[in-house]
Amino acid sequence: MENALHGVFHHSERGTGDGKGALDRIFHLSERGTNVKTEILAGVTTFVTAAYILAVNPSVLAATGMPQDALFTATVLISTIGTLMMALLTNYPFILCPGMGINAYFAYTVCLGMGYSWQTALGAIFVEGIIFVILSLTNVREAIFNAIPMNLKFAITSGVGLFITIIGLKGSGLVIPSESTLVTMFSFHSSLAEGTFSTAGICALLSLIGIIVTAILVCKNVRGNILLGILITWGLGIVCQFTGLYVPNAEAGFYSLLPDFSQGLTVPSIAPIAFQIDFSNILSVGFMSVVFAFLFTNLFDTIGTLIGSAAKADLLDEEGKLPNVKGALLAESLATTFAGMLGTSSTATAVECTAGISQGGRTGLTGLTCAVLFLLSLFLSPIFLAIPSFATSPALVIVGFMMFGAVTQIEWGSVAEAIPAFVAIIAMPFMYSIAEGISLGIISYVAVNAVTGAENRKKISGVMWVLFVLFCCKYFFI
Repeated sequence: MENALHGVFHHSERGTGDGKGALDRIFHLSERGTNVKTEILAGVTTFVTAAYILAVNPSVLAATGMPQDALFTATVLISTIGTLMMALLTNYPFILCPGMGINAYFAYTVCLGMGYSWQTALGAIFVEGIIFVILSLTNVREAIFNAIPMNLKFAITSGVGLFITIIGLKGSGLVIPSESTLVTMFSFHSSLAEGTFSTAGICALLSLIGIIVTAILVCKNVRGNILLGILITWGLGIVCQFTGLYVPNAEAGFYSLLPDFSQGLTVPSIAPIAFQIDFSNILSVGFMSVVFAFLFTNLFDTIGTLIGSAAKADLLDEEGKLPNVKGALLAESLATTFAGMLGTSSTATAVECTAGISQGGRTGLTGLTCAVLFLLSLFLSPIFLAIPSFATSPALVIVGFMMFGAVTQIEWGSVAEAIPAFVAIIAMPFMYSIAEGISLGIISYVAVNAVTGAENRKKISGVMWVLFVLFCCKYFFI
């Protein structure tokens, strides 16, 4: 813990006694080429981009029978606590929120599919968090992070960029499911013919306009371009609602774009779900398989996001390592443990933090700003929850473009390095999972290099061999 706190509370000689502000000294703003205004703007951008989690997480977990209003409060509290711990333990611009993939597994696989109660699922989350803490304190997770080869790290960054992009395109409504081709582009012609243009059609069109507007703002280097893109797109949507071009239809999932203060500013009670953990099945094989499924997914989702986000923020050192990664992993581990107690699924480093990083966020002040906004959202939830996905989606698409640039740093001339990198990149968007991209990237890296000569075999570390075996076992036994 002492080492984890070192990055925040150890004042360097350059940062003391020279008239710098307190925030500059605590967060080392000048050392990272940033300032208070930039960090706060980045924190606001991250929050606005990630605010949809406050609505989506309760909606997903409510399928288990948990009360949605209590889930909203739990989601806000764990996002606040987790992000605050990340900021103070690491001084990095990352945020922690309930993972958007793990919550679906929690609800639809563990509870609805396997038949476990949500109380038992919370028990699995709590146990997973404890295991995470132990792994973090024993440097296992840090060793895994550092053992991943540099080309795979660039690939993970690029893959996360594509993953963020597909999330954005899906949320925008521009990319929709297709029975024949899996996915396809939204048809504006069909929307007009079927009479759905005033809902799905206009939302997709506004999102497309938002992507173009945000791209123009980025090209012109307008300060706060991503945040402005979100607000402009939302504003256009409100104009469309007032003029009748957009017609809310709650049954179809299209809600009013105006904040709803009809219920006042009350904070829903968390009592129905907090500390409701059930350990009665803890010794069963099924329970432990659930724990390890959570463990694998969350571990590598977090590592993948940390690699991608840290690379984007230029926080990795020359060897591709993230200084004080132990603090980041410890923060995530503790937040997951608290998540189980508060009544929500496990946390992960949110890919949406890259939106703030793209705005210049480089320190824990970005995270601290976001944590404060998370907490305020308890009282101003009508405003924050009114921001539609079609307004935040353009930000994810642009951030995905920015992150994908890491693909140019991969050694494409070395086939043994390039093929595993390619596998990792394409697996993330096509399999809709950062964890699967890392898993298949590592498996292919070890398999390819192990049989292509002694020189290539020497590149495979002991940790990579262990991960290779574990991932192979995972696909066949978990």
